[in-house]
Amino acid sequence: MSKFPTALKRLVLGRPFRSDRLAHTLLPKRIALPIFASDALSSVAYAPEEIFLTLSVAGLSAYAYAPWIGVAVALVMLVVVASYRQNVHAYPSGGGDYEVAGTNLGGKFGLTVASALLVDYVLTVAVSTSSGVANIGSAIPFVADHKVLFAVAIVALLAALNLRGVRESGKAFAIPTYGFIIGIFGMVVWGLFEVFSGTEMKAESAGFELHAEQSLTGFAFVFLILRSFSSGAAALTGVEAISNGVPAFQKPKSKNAATTLLMMGVLAVTMLIGIITLAIVTDVKYAEDPARQLTGTPAGYEQKTIVAQIAHAVFADFPPAFYYISFSTGIILLLAANTAFNGFPVLGSILAQDRYLPRQLHTRGDRLAFSNGILFLAAFALVLIFAFDAEVTKLIQLYIVGVFVSFTVSQAGMIRHWNRLLAKETDGGVRRRMRRSQAVNAVGLTLTSTVLVIVLITKFLLGAWIAIAAMVAIFLLMTAIRRHYDRVADELAEADQAPAVLPSRNHAIVLVSKLHRPTLRALAYAKAVRPDVLEAVTVNVDDADTRALVADWDRHKFSVPLKVIESPYREITRPVLEYVKRKRGANPRDVVTVFIPEYVVGRWWEQILHNQSALRLKGRLLFQPGVMVTSVPWQLASSEKAKERNRRVRPAAGDVRRGLYVAGRAATAAKPKATEPPKATEPPKPPEPPKPDKEKTG
Repeated sequence: MSKFPTALKRLVLGRPFRSDRLAHTLLPKRIALPIFASDALSSVAYAPEEIFLTLSVAGLSAYAYAPWIGVAVALVMLVVVASYRQNVHAYPSGGGDYEVAGTNLGGKFGLTVASALLVDYVLTVAVSTSSGVANIGSAIPFVADHKVLFAVAIVALLAALNLRGVRESGKAFAIPTYGFIIGIFGMVVWGLFEVFSGTEMKAESAGFELHAEQSLTGFAFVFLILRSFSSGAAALTGVEAISNGVPAFQKPKSKNAATTLLMMGVLAVTMLIGIITLAIVTDVKYAEDPARQLTGTPAGYEQKTIVAQIAHAVFADFPPAFYYISFSTGIILLLAANTAFNGFPVLGSILAQDRYLPRQLHTRGDRLAFSNGILFLAAFALVLIFAFDAEVTKLIQLYIVGVFVSFTVSQAGMIRHWNRLLAKETDGGVRRRMRRSQAVNAVGLTLTSTVLVIVLITKFLLGAWIAIAAMVAIFLLMTAIRRHYDRVADELAEADQAPAVLPSRNHAIVLVSKLHRPTLRALAYAKAVRPDVLEAVTVNVDDADTRALVADWDRHKFSVPLKVIESPYREITRPVLEYVKRKRGANPRDVVTVFIPEYVVGRWWEQILHNQSALRLKGRLLFQPGVMVTSVPWQLASSEKAKERNRRVRPAAGDVRRGLYVAGRAATAAKPKATEPPKATEPPKPPEPPKPDKEKTG
């Protein structure tokens, strides 16, 4: 039974990597692009949907504003990309926005950014997987009917791939990511060629009539446009991931990260504008409530995604291309969650190093990935998928609040960074370059803060308040964790400075339930420690058993006295605790050592049958000051069998050469035969002492 978890772990993760292989996991740009940019690239598939979906409330006439909203989103993205290129050069250590804000604006701003990013990474996984399942469901109705189940399976698969290591997951995701880019660019180029050649292309929803849910004018209509823009700004999610992953790039790290960031920005903006343009050309109708807003639909009509409708219109005469676009879009949306699986664990590791998160998040796993962070992210994302039924429209309202909080605070921190450097720099050329970089960050701050205000106003009541509440909760949690670690560090520092005072005496107590071999071992070990006082203690929960134990003890004539503690309520833990407290209280400078015999078993179910009283006692005794608890193990036969099974898994070094291991088992030839006892060898004679020199002694 003990081999199965290990075998399963090796099957899922592969063989462990040595720590000195960390350099081999660094990424070239061609692999880093699909790993860190898949979120931003894939968001161009659902960002146009959210723009049209929001505008549909005002009817078909509002669609005229979609291209302008798309241009505004693209402009903000290019500015943010240019701003983050400054970040990766200035802070290449991988802290990203958290490091920028913490270094330049203070620890609280750094924690604000960190809490926002952690929430955003979790939402990235939930939104990306839900959107990917929805796109695949446009071609396969069975997937659409069971989207929660498929979303859960995808999150589990992504977590398993990332547990195998960053480089391996990047290779697995590179082909689908580049396949999506080629597919979207091919669809946009071919669609525009058809437009200029005069070919009419109509989406399947082009013949439907779109009715406004309500008549909007004045401020209400402006609010709708702003809400549509804030939904479309989801295309910017994932831009910050590269700045957090600079340490994963091959050298020169900053240059490669900045180049990858530029490639991502150009690709994402081009695809976003192309999809919106083709949506207008093919006359796509995309409604928030198709049953009420669309008329002329056939019975049982299922609204397909915008990308699927465009692909169907562009490749009307070539169905394989339609299926290719649908599946590649669905797959890239699923793989977009991989950006979060790379960003969340790295950020969690940095926060754990700074003592804001549990230390377990700082260590790497078998494959040199931050395994605990990956598992935490997957678990939180699954909670959201179940809570919101894998509905993109519900989840998107919680989205992008966190990322624009980090954008805004980061840009403010970079402006402070340049101000600090300009105060020391005297070279004119260098100062001009710094001023240009500062201007880029200033424009980025203006745009991102404006978008943040729009997002908060338009999405707060629609669900953004949940994300904000989560950020506040994580902020308070990280603050509490840091206070705990600081308090523990202070206690340990005081202990180091205090003079070491040895206890006056060591009073040893061996707990006895029966007089058997584990008890004898515990007595022998307690004697070997040579305490000042040694006694055996048993608790009387059954008079007959206790009388038999005392009689057996006296018959063996042990030199160690046996103390019987009465327990009228048949408890074991409380009487022992009270007895130990009395011994400790009588002599405060003494130390009390309690020896507890324990069974070592080889099967998981045997642990349920043994050691329960010992575990309860240890759990209570460990909280007693001045009390030491020592477990004395006794290996049962099942544990010996477990050790034997482990020995058969793999031979020790040199066993095969020496003939001690044959065909998966220990060689019997290596043992002496029972019928031929080994011959006794005569011990070597000790060397004779040197004879004294008679001349010198005479």
